Amino acid sequence: MDFRILGLSDELVRAVESLGFEKPTPIQEKAIPYLIEGERDFVGLAQTGTGKTGAYGLPLIQSIDLAISRPQAIVICPTRELCLQIAGDLRNFAKYMEDVRVAAVYGGADIVKQIRTVKGGAQIIAATPGRLLDLINRKAIKPGHVTRVVLDEADEMLNMGFQEDINAILSALPEERRTWLFSATMPKGVAAIAANYQTNPVEVSMGARNQASPDISHICYMIHAKNRYAALKRILDYCPDMFGLVFCRTRKDTQEIAEALMADGYNADALHGDLSQPQRDQVMGRFRRKAVQVLAATDVAARGLDVDDISHVIHYVLPDDPEAYTHRSGRTARAGKQGKSIALITPKEKYRLRDLERRGKFSFQLDSLPQGRDICQKQVAGLAGNIASVSVRENDIAEYMPDILEAFEGLSREEIIQKAVSTEFNRLLDYYRNAGDINAKPREKVKGQAGAKFSREKVAGKGRHGKGPKKDRLKGRKTQRFFINRGRLDKVNEGAIVRLVCENSGIKSRSIGQIDLNREFSFFEVEKSLAPRVLRGLENATLDGKAFQVRAADKQKPGDKSRKKAA
Repeated sequence: MDFRILGLSDELVRAVESLGFEKPTPIQEKAIPYLIEGERDFVGLAQTGTGKTGAYGLPLIQSIDLAISRPQAIVICPTRELCLQIAGDLRNFAKYMEDVRVAAVYGGADIVKQIRTVKGGAQIIAATPGRLLDLINRKAIKPGHVTRVVLDEADEMLNMGFQEDINAILSALPEERRTWLFSATMPKGVAAIAANYQTNPVEVSMGARNQASPDISHICYMIHAKNRYAALKRILDYCPDMFGLVFCRTRKDTQEIAEALMADGYNADALHGDLSQPQRDQVMGRFRRKAVQVLAATDVAARGLDVDDISHVIHYVLPDDPEAYTHRSGRTARAGKQGKSIALITPKEKYRLRDLERRGKFSFQLDSLPQGRDICQKQVAGLAGNIASVSVRENDIAEYMPDILEAFEGLSREEIIQKAVSTEFNRLLDYYRNAGDINAKPREKVKGQAGAKFSREKVAGKGRHGKGPKKDRLKGRKTQRFFINRGRLDKVNEGAIVRLVCENSGIKSRSIGQIDLNREFSFFEVEKSLAPRVLRGLENATLDGKAFQVRAADKQKPGDKSRKKAA
């Protein structure tokens, strides 16, 4: 079906086609005709990544009276990130309609500037509930001309505790307005909003209510609790091209898992409620750019997260709420793509799978974790492929070729290939050489398993490829110690320092050694040969948007009273 058949204006069709969309998604195909007609309220049930923003955004823009420079449509969503993304999408849809103005209002930003934008003639407002209610109460947003309100990811907003704010907002809007509700699931709270604030709504559902996307494969690995982190590493090593999310239960677990992964050489980071807004923005920016391959996150922090191309969602621990599993899994398999949702469970948790299958109307595939030999075979094939596909800059490398050829003199073609692959493969082989089978059998009992808890020792193990704990990783190598005038008082942790150094100097996390955090300052070590590169990279860098001081330090212990502290 073509977008033109749906009743959209020529300007909107032109914009959509210029954005690369050739045909509407199923939710757009079913929803847009009803919403353009605009005579009834609407409930749309569909997973994230199915084109919901286009489904309501295009009719919303078409409904605007360009002669009125007052708010006429409001889109309410759970998070700052989603709010900004929705506003950006709406502007793209309206790019051939010069008189349409869109504003984004959300907490944690300059409210005066947002008020100025709204009063500058914004006709469509994308907003988070708290800031929107604040602006309505301040009379900065006068809702008298609002004809349509959209609740996007309504179930997530209720999960985040916005029920009272939403009730207050909807009560403040004109009674004759149309209410469009979009949600991935239909829990009782969302059904109550529909019952209280909608009249005879049209309901469009992509699949049965609360059903998981058919494009997601649900895989389960059964392990003992003490082997969760080892199992996670096997999954990551077996899927080297993964772009994924690892869901954890607590902020502490999330941070520790992310730091352990970074220490073990993975491109990982953490997303949780202890991060400041600048820190969260930095993490999300790196994840969207795929500078971070694996993001460990809590359920709350990941709400409203809207990132394309996520290939895997890993449930480090199953959530207590079945609907949370649906939301987690819905972060993958977006826009018709395939995705995998992987659950790590213990034998005692197997009974929980049946409830998830029944509610989500899907089936788990109980599989076995790959063995060390399988992982090595997958990795070496990938490594060889990467080497073969490297683009050679012949002109740039030409002057160095005599030295290279001299170094390889006497080696056969096969020996050179073996050595090139072995530079990375040896560490992997050493780690998995004696790695046993960590798959558990149903109802199998292991002494000490009960009450097994997450700990740094169990997480870090011996490193990704047997490199040892972080503080010993550079043992035996020449190192340079650096001082930085940021510490725990600045909410700096080890992961923040690793990210800072790697992102600005381009070195790998495995080249960073011991990190000592103090109240107002910290120290970190890097390989001595990389010290000039690190110093240059950090020269004009910022940490959480603020300048800092960094300099080479001596080998004294952090508690030595003779050390000078920076201002």
